[in-house]
Amino acid sequence: MQLQLPKNMIAVISWTLVVSWMALIFFLSAQHAEQSADLSGGITELVNEVVEQVAPEAEFHIDEISFFVRKNAHFFAYMLLAVLTLNAVRRSGGRGWLSMGVAFVITVLYAISDEVHQLFVPGRSGQMSDVLLDSIGALVGITLYLVISHRADRNHKVKNKKDKTNNT
Repeated sequence: MQLQLPKNMIAVISWTLVVSWMALIFFLSAQHAEQSADLSGGITELVNEVVEQVAPEAEFHIDEISFFVRKNAHFFAYMLLAVLTLNAVRRSGGRGWLSMGVAFVITVLYAISDEVHQLFVPGRSGQMSDVLLDSIGALVGITLYLVISHRADRNHKVKNKKDKTNNT
């Protein structure tokens, strides 16, 4: 037996996840440069240790790894935001290209606002290159959502077809 939530409850939960993820992005962007560097520095050290274990002969500089970590954080944060936003739009009744466009616009506008926000945080700066990277992450997230939902729909149709043939 499956638990079935009302559609409007699922939409509310979906939008709550979007706003929560936006709040986390805002919180991380509000960190002063020193706090942000400490956080990404810890992740950079972890990545460096993994690289040294996997490829000990590889020559990487900690600055290169730090840049990689920081830029990937942008990409994946906005990829997930786009997935959550598209899901929320779809759960609210949006369909087709319009739902994808709405999710993309919401994600990119939030990326722009995030970079503007960083202009007012000591030691941080807003960069258009980050908005571009965030936008690419959003496109990848929307594409990923579509691929996964298409496969899930196809599997659901196959299961329903099997159930119908087994019941006759």
